[in-house]
Amino acid sequence: MMDTHCHLQFNVYNKDREEVIKKCAEKNTVCNIVGTQKDTSRLAVELAGFHDFLYATIGLHPIHLFSAEVDEEEMSFKSREENFDEAYYGELAKSKKVIAIGECGLELFHLPVGLNPDDVLKKQKEVFIQQYNFAQKYSLPLVIHVRDAHEQMLELLKSLNTKISGVMHCYTAGWKYAEQYLNLGLYLGFTGVITFPPRKSNPGPDTELREVVEKCPLDRLLIETDAPYLAPQAYRGERCEPWMVTEVAKKIAEIRNMDFAEVVKQTEKNAKQLFSKVV
Repeated sequence: MMDTHCHLQFNVYNKDREEVIKKCAEKNTVCNIVGTQKDTSRLAVELAGFHDFLYATIGLHPIHLFSAEVDEEEMSFKSREENFDEAYYGELAKSKKVIAIGECGLELFHLPVGLNPDDVLKKQKEVFIQQYNFAQKYSLPLVIHVRDAHEQMLELLKSLNTKISGVMHCYTAGWKYAEQYLNLGLYLGFTGVITFPPRKSNPGPDTELREVVEKCPLDRLLIETDAPYLAPQAYRGERCEPWMVTEVAKKIAEIRNMDFAEVVKQTEKNAKQLFSKVV
C-alpha cells in the first residue's frame, strides 16, 4: 500500500530513520515524502533517491510564508519565513523521484502574531497560484493543505476554471466541502484521524467525516499518515510512522463494509493514477 503523505525527512526521525524505512519495506509500504519548504523539499528528494519505494513531493507550506510559533500535539516549532523560489524548486523537479508539488495551500489556524489575517491570506493565495502554475509547467499534481479555510480555498480553486489534478491532504471537513472538491476533479486523502473515537463533548465533526469516508467515490480515495503527526488510534501517543497507514485502510474497510484487501488494492491504484510517476 502507499502512504501518500508523510514527512520522513523531519528531524524527529534523525536517530532511527533507517530503521523506520526498513520497517516500511518489511510491511510493503510505499511512501511519498512531502516537503514543506526549501530544505525539507531537498531532503525529501535526497531521501527518495536512496530507495526504490520512496518518492518525493516538493513545495512551500503556507505556514512558512511568515515566521510564526506553531504548536501541535506532537511537536512545537517556529516556522521560517520563505518565498516560493521557482528556480530552486525547478532544479529539484528534475528528479525522476518527484511526483507532486506541495504541500501548498491555505492556513488560517496558525496565524502570525501582529499581522492582518487578510494580508496573510492574500499572500497565501498568491503563493498557491505560483505553485499551481509551477505544477502545470511540470505536469505534476498538487498536494493541497487547508486548515480553517475551505470556503476561501474553494473560491480560489473555482476561479482557476479548470479541472485540477491533486489531493486534499488530511481531509477532515464534512461532505458539503468534499463534494465540491470532488467535482473539481480532486482526490481526498484520509489519515489516522478517521480512526479516532468520537468526541463525547462534540461528536458532530466525527460523524461528518465518517459520512465523507462512506460517500467518497472509491476511485478518488487515498490513504496517508502525515507522519510524524496524527498516529492512528491503535498507536495514539506514539510518533506516527508511514507503515501505520494500514490502520487507515482498516478503518475505511470497516466504515464502507469492504474487504481490507480490496481497499488496499483500490487505494494503490488511485495513488498510481494521481501520481503517475509512481511505479
